[in-house]
Amino acid sequence: MPQKTLHLAVALDGLGWHPAAWRLSHADPAAPLTADYWAALAAEAENGTLDLLTIEDSLGLQSSRFDGPDGRTDQLRGRLDAVQIAARVAPLTRHVGLVPTTSVTHTEPFHLSTAVASLDYVSGGRAGWRPRVSAQRAEAGHFGRRDLPPLDPTRLGEPAAVRLVGDLFTEAGDAVEVVRRLWDSWQDDAEIRDVATGRFVDRDRLHYVDFVGRWFSVKGPSIVPRPPQGQPVVAALAHSSVPYAFAARHADVVFVTPTDAEHAATIVAEVRAAEETVGRGEPPLRVLADLVVLLDATPTLARQRRARLDQLDGAEFSSDAAIFTGTAAQLADLLAEWQRAGVDGFRLRPAVLPDDLTAITRALVPALRDRGLFRADYPGGTLRDLLGLPRPANRYAAAATA
Repeated sequence: MPQKTLHLAVALDGLGWHPAAWRLSHADPAAPLTADYWAALAAEAENGTLDLLTIEDSLGLQSSRFDGPDGRTDQLRGRLDAVQIAARVAPLTRHVGLVPTTSVTHTEPFHLSTAVASLDYVSGGRAGWRPRVSAQRAEAGHFGRRDLPPLDPTRLGEPAAVRLVGDLFTEAGDAVEVVRRLWDSWQDDAEIRDVATGRFVDRDRLHYVDFVGRWFSVKGPSIVPRPPQGQPVVAALAHSSVPYAFAARHADVVFVTPTDAEHAATIVAEVRAAEETVGRGEPPLRVLADLVVLLDATPTLARQRRARLDQLDGAEFSSDAAIFTGTAAQLADLLAEWQRAGVDGFRLRPAVLPDDLTAITRALVPALRDRGLFRADYPGGTLRDLLGLPRPANRYAAAATA
């Protein structure tokens, strides 16, 4: 039986995931605040036939601290809105999926639903969305609606932290549920557009979502007709059991952070167990492993470049995801090993942009194709089609015919 080809995504953030990336990048330090920069990155990802790109975002400035500004002036600070970036590059691309990140802790789900639905229209059915929990007090301070208690990432097992994290993910689940209901609030055939009779819309095919929960209530319907994909792809980043359960209930794709092939197999088993626990039906989550990548022509050159970046930053680089330093061929072998452990693909985080992105598209992708692990071109269709996800039925239409 031929080996299944993997899904390949890239995570874009500023000038790269290494905090000193701006010091060695071939791009101008001001480039992330320009549309041309993001358009060029998206074009490069599409030239490499990547499945999708994600765009990072948060409601606080980048920081080396978990909560709040760190006072550093030697690292990149400031960013553009991720949804706005995706909307800007959507008309300039044809195939690659566009998945911006947004906070669901301080953003109204009605606004999120319309923004992502609009992105699905302007991209021709290539939109995704990564809802993000905002646990930092500094972010809450921008809005004045709530006061989050301090959260120490080294003490997440304590009862107060468990309750807080549980509440934040329950709230995030409600937000995703509202967004999904709003995407369905127009049936596919709600728009008649009959000039002769003067009927533009069938009111019986628009639906109130009538969601009432602990954190918000939403009446509906949406102001945007049902998106081209029916439901744009929802992705979640997960490191442990609570976000695994969140992804199993609410997402289509989950990004996980294994340290090696054995750990990858363990995580996949945990994700599948979470799906069973929450009673998830088909299709199963697409599980993509995250890796920070720093690539060069030889292993020595890659190590030297990483050492130079660490020297410029004044500290050894660490990440929530594993960090790979080496050649494209070595990375291709590693991805093959991890795929055999059960992951469906990978989301690669370039250490330096655009340098490591071009190494991914121009060196890694050919190496994967040589191994029969990646397709040669785009098959066409929507992002859901690309990921092998069926277009879901409209819940309100199904209820009406039940």
